[in-house]
Amino acid sequence: MRIGSGFDVHAFTGGDQVIIGGVRIAHSRALLAHSDGDVLIHALCDALLGALALGDIGVHFPPSDARWKGADSTELLSQVMAMVRARGHELGNADMTVICEAPKINPHVPAMRARLAEVMGVDVDRLSVKATTTEKLGFTGRGEGIAAQATVLLETR
Repeated sequence: MRIGSGFDVHAFTGGDQVIIGGVRIAHSRALLAHSDGDVLIHALCDALLGALALGDIGVHFPPSDARWKGADSTELLSQVMAMVRARGHELGNADMTVICEAPKINPHVPAMRARLAEVMGVDVDRLSVKATTTEKLGFTGRGEGIAAQATVLLETR
């Protein structure tokens, strides 16, 4: 078994939606990023890569590479899962938390879990997505951005 953890953060910018966990959510702002800014998938990719000691998402999909400009993060996740399987592992489970004041995440959790399960090729019961606020403290509390963290357990096939 191998355990990995990931963390990501993106600041808000102008826009009318965010993408979190592969799900588009209407919001008064968007997330500033080189790719689509899916903070949850980025944290999940970092956790998966970390579990295998393969660096982080920036190593494999660097912002300096124009190929990843505006990239759909579900494609990045698909590629990371291919790396996991190529090394003889499968996801045991993933526990993820989105940290923000807005938008409200809980109404979208079932869709996020379903989308992530589809992209990763795993049963939805292996994926936990939760949300919390920071009680108006720090950058997320001031509504400046969104953070996410993920912990994964990989098992040898």
